[in-house]
Amino acid sequence: MIVRSLEQLKEEGRYMEKPGVFVSCRYLMRDDDVGFTMTQTMIPAGTHQVMEYKNHIEANLIIDGTGVVKDVATGEEHALGPGVMYTLDKHDRHELTAETDMRIVCVFTPALVGHETHDADGSYPLL
Repeated sequence: MIVRSLEQLKEEGRYMEKPGVFVSCRYLMRDDDVGFTMTQTMIPAGTHQVMEYKNHIEANLIIDGTGVVKDVATGEEHALGPGVMYTLDKHDRHELTAETDMRIVCVFTPALVGHETHDADGSYPLL
């Protein structure tokens, strides 16, 4: 059984922060050998990010806050709020705009190593 607290994540280097952009609390990573990554990500109000996970599938469950996710290819926009889930099942290039502070539980497959950062096109490299 794996049990971790936020304090442990900080001590173990599983807490990443880019002030004004995001905080990522990485609860499960590749070295946990469960086949996926689970994070809690906080995004401040007013943040706008363009991302495209070319090497990963990502599912997101909004816990707190509101925002909008836009499919760049189609222009389709979806309102986000508590209890809403979206999955980037086709490696969709997307824009995420946080209207208020948002807290999101994110699941990635394949699992992340833990120190990935977004590259120029908004992807995580496959490590």
